Amino acid sequence: MQHEKRSYQPIENYGIIGNLQTVALVSLRGSIDFMCCPRFDSPTVFATLLDAKKGGYFSIEPVMKEYKSKQLYIPGTAVLLTRFFADAGIAEISDYMPLTDHYEDHCGCIIRKIKTIRGNITYRMHCAPRFDYARTPHEAQQQGPSIAFTAGAAHLPKLRLLAEVPLEIRGADGYAEFTVSENDSVHIVLESFTGDIQEQPDIKNYVQHTYIDTIDTWRKWCRQITYDGRYTELVQRSAITLKLLSSGQYGSVIAAATFGLPETMGGHRNWDYRYAWIRDAAFTMYAFLRLGLYEEAHHFLEWVFNLCKERKLQLIYRIDGNTELDEKELPHLDGYQGSRPVRIGNAAKDQLQVDIYGELIDTIYIYNKSYKPISYEFWTMICTLVECVTEQWDCKDHGIWEIRSDKLPFLHSRLMCWVAMDRAIKIAEHRVFPYPEQEWKSLRDAIYNDIYHNFWNGKVQAWVQSKGSDLLDASVLLMPLTHFIAPMEPRWTKTMEALDKKLRLDVLLYRYQGSDRRIDGLEGEEGTFNMCSFWYIEALAKSGQVSKAVENFEKMLGYANHLGLFSEELGHTGEHLGNFPQAFTHLALISAALELDKQLKRLR
Repeated sequence: MQHEKRSYQPIENYGIIGNLQTVALVSLRGSIDFMCCPRFDSPTVFATLLDAKKGGYFSIEPVMKEYKSKQLYIPGTAVLLTRFFADAGIAEISDYMPLTDHYEDHCGCIIRKIKTIRGNITYRMHCAPRFDYARTPHEAQQQGPSIAFTAGAAHLPKLRLLAEVPLEIRGADGYAEFTVSENDSVHIVLESFTGDIQEQPDIKNYVQHTYIDTIDTWRKWCRQITYDGRYTELVQRSAITLKLLSSGQYGSVIAAATFGLPETMGGHRNWDYRYAWIRDAAFTMYAFLRLGLYEEAHHFLEWVFNLCKERKLQLIYRIDGNTELDEKELPHLDGYQGSRPVRIGNAAKDQLQVDIYGELIDTIYIYNKSYKPISYEFWTMICTLVECVTEQWDCKDHGIWEIRSDKLPFLHSRLMCWVAMDRAIKIAEHRVFPYPEQEWKSLRDAIYNDIYHNFWNGKVQAWVQSKGSDLLDASVLLMPLTHFIAPMEPRWTKTMEALDKKLRLDVLLYRYQGSDRRIDGLEGEEGTFNMCSFWYIEALAKSGQVSKAVENFEKMLGYANHLGLFSEELGHTGEHLGNFPQAFTHLALISAALELDKQLKRLR
């Protein structure tokens, strides 16, 4: 049974909940419109976000005229509250996913607490799962007071809907209409399993236990954060968001919660980000390490080490280390507001992106320096990575932006190869590990000279995107951030001036000039890139322009959604574009905040 078509919500109208296995997006209307199950990279069971008619959703909505709604997180947690305000009363839905260490058969659940704050309010609940990206039909069966949803395929999860109110089946969906009196509450639970469906729990006791335990677990985790600067709440929310994108089982981190959300509304730039990019994950661990969240970095580096023992380092992995990521289109889905095609998998897995060695070794360098000495066996893995740098540093590649046109000699790729050599040398000398000193230092210096001289464009008066180009690229902002160049260097000052003229709109930055087929092989424009804005702010702070950096940082925060969450890009009217929430944006926010506090303390 196909349900009625629902309206698309703005991307920024969502909050995120999760259990370190998967996440769900909850709209301001109280509808869960996106969820993959049982894992981040599994097929969807709810995807109204990508097809308002066929995608599937789990909604709870008060029957009130002309209500307004707001969302907030319980501070220091990933427990989300959605409140509805109308003349008839005030309603509240609390949504969370309990955290568990059991990853085999039990895939977790969503707990939804419906409470009437004022008045006597009627609610309608509609649970309409659509399995396997809405490709596989399912059955709904009444099992006592609960409803079981099964799609009949072994690789797909089973869902069970439990509630403290009577449930009925309409078509293949679960439905309930009920009234909650003032100051009373009702609980509805959606459980998922890959094995046999277990006995039905006592809902009230289960909810009371998991609610307290979930809040306590999140707050205990947040107490590890060592940051105590002027942006504590914002940094904490970004850290929680990054944690929600992390796999508790494997230690990997996905780039974003979603797939298929457009970088250009109605356009073709619609990618799947539910995988672990080595670059994105390494940057995330760098942020965690700077916040004192060492166990996350330890777990991730164990995951990488085990992968590298089996084969050469890849660019992208599934969360369990699998590399089956063939890019496919889902033609039966309309896409967000008609943005097609909707893709799963990612063809970038076959690209050459030589920068990944730099991001990874830089993270290992910080880990070794600030947390725990790496083993000699781990050092031999770094030596293998350095060998890859030696072979590939001067190759043309697809770069950090994963262009789908011809490979180019990108500055950013060379820069991160220099970082790889520099940090590997520092680790070796700090730990007195054996290494070919003359060979490595000569290569590091050769890469430095190549960047400094051959990527400088005298006509543009800036370091440019690729050798021989006259185009600017915001990834150049990593030059001072990685300590390649002093922020007061005359050539760097000129480069910042050029960026101001060519890529910046107030605090918003495009990631490169000419976002058309001429550069990336893709049709259509894209929005400004949020991560680049935070890079720009950090570079300002490092160059001593602290007041300007603070002003720009606080202006940039105004583009976050109502919960402090960011997508990948911003459109012409400030709307959020691209997959959401985006790890890159939040880790760059953390890095910028830390640099601002560092510089502000120096000025006291």
